[in-house]
Amino acid sequence: MEKTKKFAQGLIVGSSIGLATGIIAHHYYKKKQKMSPDKVLEQIKTDFLKEGPIEGSWISFDTERMQKFAITMDVLSGGITRTEDDHLVAYEFKADAKTGAVLKIDRLIAD
Repeated sequence: MEKTKKFAQGLIVGSSIGLATGIIAHHYYKKKQKMSPDKVLEQIKTDFLKEGPIEGSWISFDTERMQKFAITMDVLSGGITRTEDDHLVAYEFKADAKTGAVLKIDRLIAD
């Protein structure tokens, strides 16, 4: 009976440690994981489509480092083009590779 009790206690302790380790590893992995460039572009295109149709769009799959004051982060570069008032207008953006948040956007008149 004593062996069974010790085995059950060991099983409970081992299972608890394994579960805790799994939860911590999952949170660490999710924290380090970056957002897919396709998802970032789709999110930005969705916002632009609220104001009108889009002619084209692109995004770089390579991240680059951007520093603003004391903050350094990985960013994705991309662009959107659309017609506004009979002129082709291009927008270039920088988005946080981790969250997809737009950090910078510039409007360029292409035509």
